[in-house]
Amino acid sequence: MDTPTPSSNRSRAERAAASRAERERRQRLAEDLAQPHDGVVTRAMLHAAGLTRGQVRSEVERGAWHAIGRHTISVCGAEAGERARWWWALWESGERAVLDGATALLAAGLKGWTEPTIHVSVPNSASVRPLVGVRHHRPRSLGRVVEAGLRRTAPEVAVIRAAHWASSDRAAATLIAMTVQQRLLLTGTLMGAWADVKVSQRRTLLRGVIADVCDGAHSLSELDFARMCRERGIPEPTRQAVRAGANGRVYLDVLWEDLGVHVEIQGAQHAQGLAGIDDALRSNQLQLRKAVKTSLQVPVLGLRLRPDDFMAQVAEALAAASRESAA
Repeated sequence: MDTPTPSSNRSRAERAAASRAERERRQRLAEDLAQPHDGVVTRAMLHAAGLTRGQVRSEVERGAWHAIGRHTISVCGAEAGERARWWWALWESGERAVLDGATALLAAGLKGWTEPTIHVSVPNSASVRPLVGVRHHRPRSLGRVVEAGLRRTAPEVAVIRAAHWASSDRAAATLIAMTVQQRLLLTGTLMGAWADVKVSQRRTLLRGVIADVCDGAHSLSELDFARMCRERGIPEPTRQAVRAGANGRVYLDVLWEDLGVHVEIQGAQHAQGLAGIDDALRSNQLQLRKAVKTSLQVPVLGLRLRPDDFMAQVAEALAAASRESAA
């Protein structure tokens, strides 16, 4: 057997170096394309950048890149992150697809919310394949769309749809409250979008919650609270007043002067989401264990979502104060 000559050794080394250089070039190119898209690209992007179908297939077959859909390739590892999955859901759903509902809100910057399903809306005429973990919606109109970055419906459209698609009334109210509290949209914009909604399975709930969050000064009046008392057989308060809060919202201050029971109804801006509802119920329960003069805190959204629980605490406070007064 002939011994390879130095020149033939150099030739193999040069070929190996050229092959490495080519792989590195492809990787750099792919990563540059994927950088704005959280580590994923489409095959069309790679082809437009000059890579052939064979070159793309070669990188996938050797495990450098990972095909995660018909059109989508991850060039930065097999596991795609949350935002990369949003790009995947869009690209695999067609060029007219948009993120919608809670997913659109998350893409817009919503914090503190977890949504296991990716919500994507497509035109009625679009043909889409089912995708694992993706729910496709076909609204009559996509509504206002934000084109920059991840294509998505505007927050005022997304939040109302998210509330309709939510798994519970509490989840629907939480999404509305958090979106406004985190200033992803102006309250006037949300009120305008809600006024355009013609059909809603949660109309009564959403009308009240949106009013609570956007227009605290008028969402709950003295007459409303007095009516809630009458409906439950609770004596009407001796004094009620709407008063201004530090952030411009107006809250209801309620007092049974003869019994020393005070209730402050807090505006929707007081807590993140609906966390304040459970906190208020616990705090009130501690107050009820104390002496005669009781001061209860009631979030306005708590009266919307758990009226019986809060009014039961009011009734308990009044009953205890009456017993003390009689003694």
